[in-house]
Amino acid sequence: MASSEEKLHAVLASLEQCRGALLDVSDRETAIMVSVAILELRMKLNRIEDAELKALCDAMLPDEAGSQEPKAPQRRRPLLKLVK
Repeated sequence: MASSEEKLHAVLASLEQCRGALLDVSDRETAIMVSVAILELRMKLNRIEDAELKALCDAMLPDEAGSQEPKAPQRRRPLLKLVK
């Protein structure tokens, strides 16, 4: 297991270097895609479930200003879909 995790950490380091190189040559769109791969790999390494990430994102959404009543859940189209 440790060997497998070590390999994944090495892949993560390589992906981060690739993202940096892409940003250096102003290839922002590809760098963003590599960032998504980095996020997915970090989630795997840290055993973070998709539902936990969604809960974090939901908690970070700003509340409506001045509203004291709990707001009804809104259905929005996801910006990114995690694919395994």
